[in-house]
Amino acid sequence: MGKPSGFLEMDRKPGVKLPVDERIKNFQEFEQNVSDSELESQASRCMDCGIPSCHAYGCAVKNRIPDWNDLVYKGHWKRALAMLHSTNNFPEFTGRVCPATCEASCTLSINRRAVTIRQIEKQIAERGWSEGWIQPQPAEAKTGKRVAIVGSGPAGLAAAQQLVRKGHDVTVFEKDDRIGGMLRYGIPDYKIDRSVLERRLNQLKEEGVSFETQVNAGIDISGMYLSRTFDAVVICVGAQIPRNLVIPGRDLDGVHFAMPFLTQQNRRIAGDIITDKEVITAEGKSVIVIGGGDTGSDCIGTSIRQGAASVTHIYYQDVPPKDRPPCNPWPEWPKTFSTSSSQEEGCERFWKYQTKEFIGKNGKLTGLKVAELDWTRPEDGSRGTYTEKPGSEKIFPADLVFISIGFQHCEHGPLINDLKLELDKKGGIKIDDNKMSCLPGIFAAGDAELGASLVVRAIYSGRQAASGVHQYLMSERQSSAVE
Repeated sequence: MGKPSGFLEMDRKPGVKLPVDERIKNFQEFEQNVSDSELESQASRCMDCGIPSCHAYGCAVKNRIPDWNDLVYKGHWKRALAMLHSTNNFPEFTGRVCPATCEASCTLSINRRAVTIRQIEKQIAERGWSEGWIQPQPAEAKTGKRVAIVGSGPAGLAAAQQLVRKGHDVTVFEKDDRIGGMLRYGIPDYKIDRSVLERRLNQLKEEGVSFETQVNAGIDISGMYLSRTFDAVVICVGAQIPRNLVIPGRDLDGVHFAMPFLTQQNRRIAGDIITDKEVITAEGKSVIVIGGGDTGSDCIGTSIRQGAASVTHIYYQDVPPKDRPPCNPWPEWPKTFSTSSSQEEGCERFWKYQTKEFIGKNGKLTGLKVAELDWTRPEDGSRGTYTEKPGSEKIFPADLVFISIGFQHCEHGPLINDLKLELDKKGGIKIDDNKMSCLPGIFAAGDAELGASLVVRAIYSGRQAASGVHQYLMSERQSSAVE
């Protein structure tokens, strides 16, 4: 431990956000870094806990957080980067878009403000890029084994990098026109600039990963072709089946799922031409977002930047408590009231409303009918029950509504059907401890096995799948040599 009294001497100081009136003018990243000296001071706040819950409980990719905090405090940035890369292929991604569950489980967060773990992680990676420490690491020898990866999101990219560095020939197939999956077309540019993604993709290419875009596995190439042509296949497709809101008026013009809206804005920034028939814009409109979570928040921030006349956020849940209830103790993720950066930028939030009907005229949306809910919550703070308040119906004027109530699972299309893969109860691909499906040599990672999840969990899942693939391929190679 570098400085035993660090957490007593210094308070938390995260990166500075640009003022709201400045950042909503464009789609550029708005969270700025602190100085290296300030970051070293922030790293000194790490308490070197006997049981570091940030690592053991809070971090999905098992980052060795206390170790690289200590190295940063002592000025050993390059060693800190190596420590960080030992568990996380893309710390500059998670340093930007992870909800920082590690900070919620930081021991300091019991009664103080947590260590700025996410900020430190991000700046270690950025220092590595600026200093030229992050370079391609091609394998010293080739194994002669070929691996296909279907999907180029965080799970697919992590698996690809791990496997190509083991000496396997790796090809990533992506159905979209650009590589990146959710990192490319699901997360707004103001959270992660696409140049951050591009430099990692260049590293993977120089390490030997091949990328094939606009290839829809299962349609353009069959699952059987993949299994015959490659020694192993890793399915890393996203959970892109959204949960629908089946109420009257659902087919009105102006009612959309969240992802087409977010994806379209990403494409617009990338320079794609969106035709008038396809365009979804919030400019000058009264916008309502239904459902919480990151995707709903991203719809708010994007709508504000497009020039929405107003943005309203509706939840069916009761207002979360300010402090942790007894059923939600540390180090669990706190289910307490919070405000996202997009919500800070200007939206009205309404709790305890059940959506009842989309109201329209001449086929176009004009409003949303809701009813107020009466929640009953047990004394222990656990999830309660609700009933609809009689006579509480009201209509919110709306020109545009985004449904953001979660995702179900990956698409059960031709690829999965062609390979006859078993599915679990949630609709994910059923796998064993090595991430292999019921079909030998076919693996799954990320949303394909987890369902919709976090970038950090997808990276870990991709790494675990790569480990399983390597073990499978090497055992196959040894068996062939013996024969």
